Amino acid sequence: MSYVFHDHPEPAMALPTPLHGPLHGVIPPVCTPLDPRGEVDTASLTRLVHHLVAGGVHGLFALGSTGEVAYLTDDRRATALETVIKAADGRVPVLAGVIDTTTPRVLDHARAAAALGADALVATAPFYTRTHPREIAAHFRHLRAAVDRPLFAYDIPMAVPSRLTPTVVRELAEDGTLAGLKDSSGDEGALRRLLVALGGRTGRRTGPAPGFTILTGSELTVDGALLAGADGVVPGLGNVDPAGYVRLYEAARAGDWARAAAEQERLAALFGMVDAGPEAEMGRSSSALGAFKAALWLLGVIEHGATAFPQLPLSEESVREVGRRLTAAGLESVARTGDTG
Repeated sequence: MSYVFHDHPEPAMALPTPLHGPLHGVIPPVCTPLDPRGEVDTASLTRLVHHLVAGGVHGLFALGSTGEVAYLTDDRRATALETVIKAADGRVPVLAGVIDTTTPRVLDHARAAAALGADALVATAPFYTRTHPREIAAHFRHLRAAVDRPLFAYDIPMAVPSRLTPTVVRELAEDGTLAGLKDSSGDEGALRRLLVALGGRTGRRTGPAPGFTILTGSELTVDGALLAGADGVVPGLGNVDPAGYVRLYEAARAGDWARAAAEQERLAALFGMVDAGPEAEMGRSSSALGAFKAALWLLGVIEHGATAFPQLPLSEESVREVGRRLTAAGLESVARTGDTG
């Protein structure tokens, strides 16, 4: 399936590149570097995009959970997305998260992202309000009809209680409403059943939705998802080690499952950094996002490791633990002193 973008009323700052067929590969959810005042650090974000592209990634997902989208004002969202699109400079497609509670609010974000030149949009089901699967399907259909960009559904039950059922996903895939799915459900069985329903590992391109993309957000089981027929991965840890995930993906594509498993195991050990912050002292999101940003700070990619308020910062000892994980994974830190924030 090819996507052709027609003229639309929003004035675009950049012309997107049409997405032909399913996306594939490593598409990290880009962290949003912040300065100590909570403003988007555009210089650091630009360096991060260059770091990711140099690592060989196949696309970028701006304004996702790892990008702290829920904490960003509309102005900060626009600044972050515009910076990512400008830094990517057409080298890889940019998917923009347009995440909000209900359809009218999501539609505002979608129109703004399209105007900035996003190549595709990523939306969850409505949340805070309770919805029926028919209402969820209507939500996605309305977004796709209103804004002429490929639309990806984002299934993340820990944040959006309304699960995207395989029936709804398949229906929206088959009728062309959805270009793809980012599955962060953690339900490997449900993902496998969806893949089988769409043709299985070898029959996806002749199945009922041949242009549909399935991306796993479960960064610890990427090798298994690719073996089952997923098209790629959206790994938060890919901010830190994009080249590692690209090596994993390329090994899987080559059918070298032993090499893919070895890379996955190294990345699983590196992923242990997400628990650097003690559970008794801070939330798991604060710990994970703080760890990713501390790692990027230690690697010299970003200037500050600050996370959005009211998330708590990592302690100096927790940052040292992140550094130890980097060293064990073969990633070289630069000499840094002082507070990550």
